[in-house]
Amino acid sequence: MAQDKGRTAPKATAAKVAAPKATAARGGYAVGDARRQKILDTAVEHFAQWGFHASSLARIANDCGITQGGLLHHFRGKEDLLLSVLAQSEQHDVERLFSGPAEEAPAVADHFAAVVALAEENARRPGLVRMYNTLVGESGNPGHPAHAYFRQRYDRVLGYSVDLLRAGVARGEVRPDTDCEAVGREIIAVMDGFQIQWVLDPEGVDMAVLLRGYLDRRLREIAVAGTGTGP
Repeated sequence: MAQDKGRTAPKATAAKVAAPKATAARGGYAVGDARRQKILDTAVEHFAQWGFHASSLARIANDCGITQGGLLHHFRGKEDLLLSVLAQSEQHDVERLFSGPAEEAPAVADHFAAVVALAEENARRPGLVRMYNTLVGESGNPGHPAHAYFRQRYDRVLGYSVDLLRAGVARGEVRPDTDCEAVGREIIAVMDGFQIQWVLDPEGVDMAVLLRGYLDRRLREIAVAGTGTGP
């Protein structure tokens, strides 16, 4: 029996030693995740101010307090960093607005209210909105690394909006003669237009209030009951 105890003792000791290593590994992942997020947040400000081509990985890394090599440990290059920033932003918007199939879409009035809420939130994320406007302008060039991304993004947003409006027609909320695609395109254009005006004059333009007023008027025009977004 004494020999059996002697054999098991080293296993118990090994288990005790391994636990701190696992904890250290988890701590290392957390530090890496935090550093990656700091790079993404810093890149937003740089892309907003200088656009993609004039932004520098070296300057972004310096503002993060790391070397360019340290930045490249997390991202393969500037294009990869740009697309990662855009993907993170889109994921946020998808979770806020465009989740679920059209068959389970909310009432059109509720969706319009959610769009206004997103505009209110965007007013608290000025760097992200500036970046979006800067990159949309740049990406009109087919050679821009975000050209395909923005084309696909507009297609996705328009497709969801059209499906939602058509679901509203099917449920009897929206007038059957409504040109859902035209209304969807118009809404996107108005949202982007108010964003541009707000970026140029954030103190003088309240994009959420303006957007709420527009969507309320538009809904009254297309709703079967003739009601808007508010009471």
